[in-house]
Amino acid sequence: MNFYSEAATLYLLFTLIVICLIRRINSSKKVIYRFPPGPPPLPVIGNVHLLDLKGQDYSLMKLAKKYGNVFSFHLGKRKSVVLIGYDANKEALVNSSYEFGSRGAVPATDNFQHGQGIFFSNGEIWKVTRRFTLSILRDIGMGKRPVEGKIIEELHHISELIKSFNGEPFTKNIFTNAPPNIIYGMLFGRRFDYNNQTFKKMVGVIDDIIILVGSPSVQYFNVFPVLKYVLKSPGIIVKRVEELNIVLKELIREARDAVSETEWATYIQAFIQKDLNETTTEENGKIFQEKNLLACIFDLMLGGTETTSTTLQWGFLLMMKYPDVQQKVHEEIANVIGLDRVPRWDDQKQLPYCMAVIHEIQRFGNILQFLPHSTSMDTHFRGYFLPKGTYVIPLITSVLYDETQWETPYQFNPNHFLDADGNFMKRDAFFAFSKGRRACAGESLARMELFLFFTGLVQKFNFHVPPGLDKSDLDLTRDAFFTMRPKLYNICATTWQK
Repeated sequence: MNFYSEAATLYLLFTLIVICLIRRINSSKKVIYRFPPGPPPLPVIGNVHLLDLKGQDYSLMKLAKKYGNVFSFHLGKRKSVVLIGYDANKEALVNSSYEFGSRGAVPATDNFQHGQGIFFSNGEIWKVTRRFTLSILRDIGMGKRPVEGKIIEELHHISELIKSFNGEPFTKNIFTNAPPNIIYGMLFGRRFDYNNQTFKKMVGVIDDIIILVGSPSVQYFNVFPVLKYVLKSPGIIVKRVEELNIVLKELIREARDAVSETEWATYIQAFIQKDLNETTTEENGKIFQEKNLLACIFDLMLGGTETTSTTLQWGFLLMMKYPDVQQKVHEEIANVIGLDRVPRWDDQKQLPYCMAVIHEIQRFGNILQFLPHSTSMDTHFRGYFLPKGTYVIPLITSVLYDETQWETPYQFNPNHFLDADGNFMKRDAFFAFSKGRRACAGESLARMELFLFFTGLVQKFNFHVPPGLDKSDLDLTRDAFFTMRPKLYNICATTWQK
């Protein structure tokens, strides 16, 4: 071997060594992602066998006692991170809101929302659509006097319906009637009679979807999307949404006929006007198009009907269970504003006990266990390194029932929101509307509705158990659907004795 061939061999060997070192370095970079500890997964199913599908939140809170307040959990092959308690959730959702600000995949809704809308979208579609939606709803009057007047008007209609039973029992489902008309007015510019067939259709479809999405088969589908070829429920949900869209497209057509280039009065008209003015002509690049509008309407109907209705159902169940609390609420209303004038939003400042009770109803009722998030980028969190797209479960139940934050977390106790002098006290661990970038877009509307509907009805009516039953017979366990509803109950309402 001459000098040149030996040099060439050495050069080649050196090159191979460098390449191997580079590959080793790059390989080591790929494994630097470090997840928190968690239960060992089984093949294929992961840790799903550890979940009680009727109480996933309690299952996860139990695991936290062994693995800590930040732990890994395998949903099938998907490796997720669970956040338990106030500290972990605040650190992620508030202090690191951008890093944890993406929405995690929910196949049952992605199946018909297709990445559109407000709740389940991501990226530019979510950012632009949410900003537009908040702006328009505020312009229409969300959280302001115009909507307050509509809520008070609806309070009259639901009061008349309750009065028509003349003290006889009726079901909790009656409280589903009032909240939809508030968001429907903002969407469609009109109020629907409770017996209107279009109204019944829209409320009925939302109700069916809430129940179906929370069913065990759909929860398994969310973990194993391939099951859509076997399970019937995911397809039924899509069909129900298609039925709803037939109704919505007709309402959109009416709005389109009435809209102008410069004026609008409803959310739908504002969206259509934005569609007409959007400069992007390629269908795939458009944000303001009909499929996104349908998805937004669905999201607003879901958020503006189910959450408030279910909270009211919990509220009046708890008033029957704790009549002394109801009596104290009524007395505060009578002493501060009387029994002739309906409550107004400004009255909240003088009704600290009412405010405490409403907040405690939301905390105790805990109607939404969690909505999944995902990391929007590679993220450092508490000594762990989570890659972009990591599925995150911020468990709201664990915040609302956090034993370090609440004196009696598993009991209904309005004193959680009262200071030593009886003044209403905000609590940072009140996560009923979630926190951060994905906090409820309609929070101000929901707060106003809950206050006016609840105080307005307790002002007029004493809610109590039907004859033959005792308050001890009332069941406070929940029905686990997409939201956590109280079990079906009957209730009586009579006017207060002066």
